[in-house]
Amino acid sequence: MSAKLKTTLQLLLAVVLLAGAGLVQQSLNRDRDRLGLTRVQPLENAPPVLAFTTVALGGFRGLISNALWMRATDLQDEDKFFEMAQLADWITKLEPHFVAVWLVQAWNMAYNISVKFKESSPGQFPDRWRWVKAGLELLRDDGLRYNPNETLIYRELAWFFQHKIGQNLDDASLYYKQQWANEMAKVFGREKPNLDELILPRTADQKERARLLRETYKMDPDFMKQVDERYGPLEWRLPEAHAIYWAALGLEKARENPTKIKEDDLITLRRVIYQSMLLSFQRGRLVTNPFLQAFEFGPNLDIIPQVNFAYEQAAQEDEKNRDHILRAHRNFLRDAVYFLYEYNRLADAAAWYKYLSTHYPDKMLLDGKTNSLPANLTLEQYAVARVQGDVTDSGGRDRTEGVVEGLLVHSYRSLALGEDAPAAGFRLLAQHVWSAYQSRMPKERLSAIGLRPFEDIDQEVRTRMLDPQRGEPPEVRAVLRAKLGEPPETSAPPAATNAPPEKVSSR
Repeated sequence: MSAKLKTTLQLLLAVVLLAGAGLVQQSLNRDRDRLGLTRVQPLENAPPVLAFTTVALGGFRGLISNALWMRATDLQDEDKFFEMAQLADWITKLEPHFVAVWLVQAWNMAYNISVKFKESSPGQFPDRWRWVKAGLELLRDDGLRYNPNETLIYRELAWFFQHKIGQNLDDASLYYKQQWANEMAKVFGREKPNLDELILPRTADQKERARLLRETYKMDPDFMKQVDERYGPLEWRLPEAHAIYWAALGLEKARENPTKIKEDDLITLRRVIYQSMLLSFQRGRLVTNPFLQAFEFGPNLDIIPQVNFAYEQAAQEDEKNRDHILRAHRNFLRDAVYFLYEYNRLADAAAWYKYLSTHYPDKMLLDGKTNSLPANLTLEQYAVARVQGDVTDSGGRDRTEGVVEGLLVHSYRSLALGEDAPAAGFRLLAQHVWSAYQSRMPKERLSAIGLRPFEDIDQEVRTRMLDPQRGEPPEVRAVLRAKLGEPPETSAPPAATNAPPEKVSSR
């Protein structure tokens, strides 16, 4: 046999063997996927460097990534977070399905590296926000790209919105909220979000904003509407709505892959949802303050039934933590009753007070007050006690009068913002606090230790707020005078601008 023929036969044999190995490998891949023996899937649309390392290094990728992971752990122990971030980036390129690295790297960026930077000017933290945003984008844009069904990544992404941005975790927390509201203003404008126009965009502007939502923020407006109908209405310019979205999407992916999901992972996703819904109830409404050119937070009272349902569902599904969940549920109901009363939604407040009394008849409404069972307090007494801090003993004349004045100030400021229901609620609560104090005083001592007449306190607050020298800003005074039927100031300042607000402030 000639050398040329021998070489040809060897090449043909190699081709046959490679083809056979390919067929066997396909069968093995199907069996592995069916039996859940591997989580590695072919990478689609991967960057060139990732595609190269995945194919060229083969099985050695695991050995290299293990060595890098051990070094990254040492760097974390030494608080060398910047060096650790670089190593973690290499590991994700070597092993894109190594979920723990995505989680640790994102946490490192958002929590450890971000706090290394100080404010650039009073209240401004652009460098911190850059690292927090980088952690979000790493999970959302890359982690889920290569691990679209991994519940832990959904949970971590939702947690970043709930905890890092939503909570008042550090001195930059308000700046984070402001930056995220500005980001979402690009999608929704500076109005209440309209999901329908993003689902079926008609104008060029709507199409561009829908594209931005899908391509940049990786969010589906159809699924957003489902989430809003089930858990809302939500304010999509605030981080809590996004925490709920990503947690709900994680639950949806889990339903599509039930054999690869741990029950504890589902519990953590549900926990993010009801905790974020509580935050949405407490401060999930943006109120435009044209006088400060800012947004202010207010409670979202419309989602009280959904928050209540989420707590009760969580208590049924998480038996191990049932007592803790029910304790949080009771605290939520106490707040719901008070907020509804404060915002002059008295019928709803009465209905939820009855609900609270029925479900927790043997639990104190006021901490430390053993006689504050629902059977012993009326709705009005409970609301007044929440303000005074004490329903049975005198809080002192000066302190009580200060509470009444504070409630009246809140009432007039709400009136200036066009928040008529809260304005009426604060005023009603001020009247109840005044009456509760007066009713506890002996009649023979009212002239000595009683409060001034309510009308006198009210007039003093109004006069102080409308004072051109020491009162509210000129724009607020002008609106209040119009609302109260007062004549305008003789030298009234120019009207407030209608430019969209750029800042977010706490309320």
